[in-house]
Amino acid sequence: MLRPSVFLKDLGSIRKTLLFVTVLFVLGIVAGWYSTGVLAQFIDQQMGGIRDIGESLSRSSNPKWNFFVFIFFNNSIKAVLMIFLGLFLGILPILFLLVNGMVVGFLVHTSMEQGNSLFDLVVKGLLPHGIIEIPAIIIACAFGVRMGMLVIASLGGNGKEGLKGKWKEGFRKAWTASVWIVILLFVAAIIESTITYTLMKG
Repeated sequence: MLRPSVFLKDLGSIRKTLLFVTVLFVLGIVAGWYSTGVLAQFIDQQMGGIRDIGESLSRSSNPKWNFFVFIFFNNSIKAVLMIFLGLFLGILPILFLLVNGMVVGFLVHTSMEQGNSLFDLVVKGLLPHGIIEIPAIIIACAFGVRMGMLVIASLGGNGKEGLKGKWKEGFRKAWTASVWIVILLFVAAIIESTITYTLMKG
């Protein structure tokens, strides 16, 4: 059940949903890029909290280790929660993905306006860990949306005779996805707290 081949097969079975949530993430980036007024203030507040935590961890006795612990548990808990909170009609994973996309778009655009190097931000600050972390978050939200779709189908009452099997398979996929997403985020956290941290500090 937890074999990589099973996880990859599960991903193939939700490819349309993966495409849908990927588009949402991109739309979030665009919204963050062009955000103004209240929207910009909201995103800046989200980033302010992250900056405060980062500064606090940087001043700790073992910043790399503390960054790793924070990043790994923060991302893993949120990702797994998004899978199962998708039971609330898939709304929360969609909002979570949009907000994260907006933060990325706002961060890149603001940094460019301040004259910072886009190369440093993207290639050094986002790409090393983001190439694993972002897809993992997108996958988690995709499975969350699928859980929401299952709830909607159940409320509709269509094909009740097959719903039990669909729910069993849905939770099996959610469990498998949760394990592999945590593994991926573990690797991403190692990279972010070592390679990304060193590149940005250097």
